[in-house]
Amino acid sequence: MSNSEQATPDMQSFSDRVVEFSARIANQIHLCSLRDAFASIMPIFILAGLAVLVNNVIFPWIFDGDTLIRFKVWGEIIVNGTLNIAALLIAPMIAWSLARNRDFSNPISAVVIALCSFIITMPMQVELVPVGGKTAVSLTQVLTFANTGVTGIFGGIIIGLLSTEIFIRVSQIKRLEINLGENVPPAVSKSFSVLIPTVLTLSLFAVFAALLNNLLQTDLLHLITTLIQQPLRLVNTSLPGTLFIYSLGNLLFTFGIHQDVVNKVALEPFLIINATENMIAYANGQVIPHIITTAFVTTFGMIGGSGSTISLLIAIFLFARQQSSKQVARLALTPGVFNINEPVIFGLPIVFNLPMMIPFVLLPAMGIFFAWICTTLGLMSRCVVMIPWTTPPLLSAWLATAGDWRAVVVQLIIIAFGVFFYLPFLKIAERVALKTMR
Repeated sequence: MSNSEQATPDMQSFSDRVVEFSARIANQIHLCSLRDAFASIMPIFILAGLAVLVNNVIFPWIFDGDTLIRFKVWGEIIVNGTLNIAALLIAPMIAWSLARNRDFSNPISAVVIALCSFIITMPMQVELVPVGGKTAVSLTQVLTFANTGVTGIFGGIIIGLLSTEIFIRVSQIKRLEINLGENVPPAVSKSFSVLIPTVLTLSLFAVFAALLNNLLQTDLLHLITTLIQQPLRLVNTSLPGTLFIYSLGNLLFTFGIHQDVVNKVALEPFLIINATENMIAYANGQVIPHIITTAFVTTFGMIGGSGSTISLLIAIFLFARQQSSKQVARLALTPGVFNINEPVIFGLPIVFNLPMMIPFVLLPAMGIFFAWICTTLGLMSRCVVMIPWTTPPLLSAWLATAGDWRAVVVQLIIIAFGVFFYLPFLKIAERVALKTMR
């Protein structure tokens, strides 16, 4: 028996443990709820990105002066109804997803509770500068986009999860349920059945908010943003943090576990915050604050799908000898253009294929690093538009940077480099396949 044959059971055992652990994480109910909630509101981020693109790239080609200002109101209104209420949307959507995943009988009540809880935690008084003024004034009984928008997203996540868990647990106490009988309309009956849990849950948040206001002169939303969101975002969306988290997600994919298990929880919420801040800054003509955003990572680290496999497909068409590989590449090309690459991941395969796992994990990190260097040196613009992840290569680079042709060149360089980076591993995989067939 050869050494490779002796190593196989241990390798398989390790792989099984990785798959089992990753699957347990993927099925964790709070992570699933978070993933589902962000998926449900992703269209509004994409719409906001398109509005910013039209307002700042398309309209200036056509209009100028006062006419341009009047037309740009269209995009500004869309931004107000999407980005600027993102936190206000994510809290109830998380509540809905979590309640459904817990098989709670009245998920719409959980939505109401999460929304109310989120607003309860907001500051009672805010400082705003009036239009045309220079000094801030104190206002009460107002909600600001600063709290309902990008800044409050992580607070919306935590409050959505926490309020829903408390509400569901209290609702399961039978002694607190009010039963009006069978002759009452179902909507009324459901409403009264959660009356006491509603009162208790919202009162709990109100008491906590009152204590923070009176004792510390602050609010829960501010504490979450300052103590949790900002430190995590600084670490996770830094270059080392992004490379580590994104590479870990791709590594899991090579074991058959979708990279969303890591990225949707540890990376994407913070990348979305960065992206929305970039869009708002670009729309207002301000300095763009962030390099690493959702669009940046997908545009330069997911070209053709996870692992930047568009380069692998090109390498197969140009250099592969096995007809089976070319057949898989032909089938995978059309979806691959739209960054859907499950056919090549599971058909070539890349999953559990050690030679192919290496470039699949490393190439996206190299692409992100190279694009980061180019952006830092001013060789291309920062990403300021949220684009659909299915946007084809080259077009994605142009759209994400609001029409910077240099970003297209950077993406082309990454693709070309990826072809030759995948090539030696493809040759090794072909040799291994030939030995296996003998």
